[in-house]
Amino acid sequence: MQVEHQEVIIIGAGLSGIGAAYHLKKKCPTKTFAILESRSRMGGTWDLFRYPGIRSDSDMYTLGYNFKPWNDPQAIADGPSILKYIKEAAQENSLEDKIRYNHQVTAMNWCTKTATWTISLKVNGQAKTLTCNFLLSCTGYYNYEKGFTPEFKGKETFTGRFIHPQHWDETLDYKDKNIVVIGSGATAVTLVPELAKQAASVTMLQRSPTYVASVPKEDKLLPILRKFLPNNWVYRFARTRNVAFTMAIYNYCRRFPNHARKALTNLAKKELGPEFNMKHFTPKYDPWDERLCAVPDGDLFKALKEGKARVLTDTIKHFNQDGIVLSSGDTLAADIIVSATGLEMQFMGGIDIHVDGVPFNVSEAKVYRGVLIENLPNLGMIFGYTNASWTLKSDLTCEYFCRIINHMEKNQTQQCVPIDNENMEDIPFIDMNSGYINRALDKVPKQGIKSPWRLYQNYLRDMAMLRLGNVDDGVLKFSELSEQSQMQPAQM
Repeated sequence: MQVEHQEVIIIGAGLSGIGAAYHLKKKCPTKTFAILESRSRMGGTWDLFRYPGIRSDSDMYTLGYNFKPWNDPQAIADGPSILKYIKEAAQENSLEDKIRYNHQVTAMNWCTKTATWTISLKVNGQAKTLTCNFLLSCTGYYNYEKGFTPEFKGKETFTGRFIHPQHWDETLDYKDKNIVVIGSGATAVTLVPELAKQAASVTMLQRSPTYVASVPKEDKLLPILRKFLPNNWVYRFARTRNVAFTMAIYNYCRRFPNHARKALTNLAKKELGPEFNMKHFTPKYDPWDERLCAVPDGDLFKALKEGKARVLTDTIKHFNQDGIVLSSGDTLAADIIVSATGLEMQFMGGIDIHVDGVPFNVSEAKVYRGVLIENLPNLGMIFGYTNASWTLKSDLTCEYFCRIINHMEKNQTQQCVPIDNENMEDIPFIDMNSGYINRALDKVPKQGIKSPWRLYQNYLRDMAMLRLGNVDDGVLKFSELSEQSQMQPAQM
């Protein structure tokens, strides 16, 4: 039986995967490709997460694609609107027939002699094999099968409903219920004001505070500009302005952390009022040591100020049948407990990677230009910004990957692999202290201490490097089939 071959395989049909398919179709029009999606629907994160209030934590003028204007009035958009946007992008660019649903990639092996990847799949439970010349992973950064829930002593004794937002039951009736949301990150600050609209009480229980800032849900200027300017121009203006603003805020926070800390807590206090105990919104860490949480039109602050919700800073001693006993000795009675305790980080969907039959350990490799992986041929990955919108980096990565493919076609080479001949010192892949990142340091690649192995989290710098920089820079090694026996990548 002949094995199907595609020149390029994209893994994942979420926000990144659909964007990658667009760029590939436009910039490499002669290449055959397919999108492999493990689930039965496109959308990735924006189809998987169904908890109340699900929304973006970045503005849609930068989270949107660079090729498709975001026209919805919402700047901070709800999940269904984002899912609709992704589906429109696929439909408008005739990408739907490229998607293979229920195709779960379990393993892949690079063959140096043939310069091809062999991909092992489960398709509706049946084993299948594909081959390709290039792989682009758009699998996101977390485990779709399960979120992270700590071990809570006595959890099994709780007689109410315990649920993780990643697996929200859309039939759950929380009207007039007493709810405790454990956590203080983006998911928790989204859930609390939405649940408070119908619940009898909502308590956000946090182990430690998070920086939270109010942002406008809608951009009032853009509808005015659209009366006089083409929509594409307005979108470009909003995108450029918001990129510049986000970069300025991030750099200010990192350069002047004490000033930024004071500014953020003062803004929160202004929203909450002088009587509110600000210990609940005064973190011990510096701004952007963890990701800043944005709340549209201050909805979390309003829910707290109006008494529809409350926040407690404490730790859990144990669960009992009625709720949670805190380390302070207080008890929180609950009908429903929501564990908004984070994600379980997973690199490339947990796929087993081999090179010439030898297991490849990605945690011992560095990432080149934030796109390719040291000693791993013809494979790119999408990993967006932690300090800005994911899609800003996703678009640049896809464009750069297409540049590599076209460069190889022009020069008649079949393999490219980044090789660090300097044996550079490596450092953690992500320069943040969030729990889900720290829990996964031994599962993800590293970064180097200088370019092109360093992740600068800087859109302008990346744009210059990925869109304008030389593809053949001496670090990325290109070879023909006849040469590859002499320059096989090192096994990890």
